[in-house]
Amino acid sequence: MPSSDADAVARLDIEYQAAVERNDAATMDRILLDGFVLVTGSGKTFTKDDLLEEARSGKIVYDRQDAAERTVRCWGDTAVVTALLSAKGTEAGIPFAYRVWFTDTYVRTPSGWRYAHGQSGARLPGPP
Repeated sequence: MPSSDADAVARLDIEYQAAVERNDAATMDRILLDGFVLVTGSGKTFTKDDLLEEARSGKIVYDRQDAAERTVRCWGDTAVVTALLSAKGTEAGIPFAYRVWFTDTYVRTPSGWRYAHGQSGARLPGPP
């Protein structure tokens, strides 16, 4: 797979994480595929609509929401991103801080790469 695909998906994943941090529902909507699902380490699932509503509500305010150790692997029209996410902020006024490994699956569509599925592990011990 051309490295340009991996680079494009990495840029899109970075753009998505930044949109989450800003509660930018419009950018999230553009990147998330209809039918998207996120499965968290606690066993909760979230749809595209769930994530967009959460962003619009402003209930979560991030001081930090970024990823490190990002790796992108491509197979044809599918790309998988693995990274370590660090997040800090408040949810409904209650502080949180955590680190978690995640895997994001992107698919190539006629309109470009879209985020189709997310999976996060359990929250890691220690500060983010």
